[in-house]
Amino acid sequence: MTQRPAYFEPVGPGRYRPTEQAGGAWRDDEIHFSPLGGLITHAIDLHRAEPDQPRDGKQLGRLSFDILGQLGQDECEIQVETIRPGRTIELIQATASIAGRAAVLARAWFVATTDTTSVAGGAPEPLPAPEQAPGHPMTETWDGGYVRSLDVRAVSPARPGRTTAWLRTGTDLVAGTSVSPQAAFIALVDTANGIAVRQPPTAWMYPNLDLTIHLHRQPAGGWVGLDTSVTFGPSGLGLTSTTLHDVAGPVGRAEQILTVRPL
Repeated sequence: MTQRPAYFEPVGPGRYRPTEQAGGAWRDDEIHFSPLGGLITHAIDLHRAEPDQPRDGKQLGRLSFDILGQLGQDECEIQVETIRPGRTIELIQATASIAGRAAVLARAWFVATTDTTSVAGGAPEPLPAPEQAPGHPMTETWDGGYVRSLDVRAVSPARPGRTTAWLRTGTDLVAGTSVSPQAAFIALVDTANGIAVRQPPTAWMYPNLDLTIHLHRQPAGGWVGLDTSVTFGPSGLGLTSTTLHDVAGPVGRAEQILTVRPL
């Protein structure tokens, strides 16, 4: 049986090697942050599954990533620690280092599960099903192995700085490894900054310095829906704002701060 392609290959405890499928969109010698964000989420899942961690049914509420510098195509090591244990809330921190240098700092809040079905509400309407949407080839705008690995469907015609689309991938996050639906979902979320192009990346750069995800429902894997708007300010700042969906409906929001500058 042929093994599916993967974004990362495990090379030791907490250590992973990126494959060509993880290739970045801005530079040939970088990896894309999106699958790295999923890998960090997977590492947090592994940490919480260790024997000395509590089994109390908490769920992911917020996950923030600060991108500290270039994400080189080199071996990645992820270290995870619990910095605020608790029965109702828990804070986990993860540091991803590339070639021995800290590259991403992540923090995840987990919240105790409670039945709030009787008061649930306030979410936007679900998106039309992805099977109803036509293809939206991001490869016409972006290069890199990660972008080429995606199946993208546009819910409505794209406008500068405004796109609603579904995406999925046939590439595993970690070779030979099952990951949680949350890790698989988050591995695609950073794509938002490239899906709603406001200016062509051949003339302007607008990489994101962070990614912050807030959830009101735990996402399933598979298709990821991005209802995205991109705003450029007058002094070099930008903001990519996204309502996140899975096939059952909206699950939360993602925000990305951008540094905008002419190429």
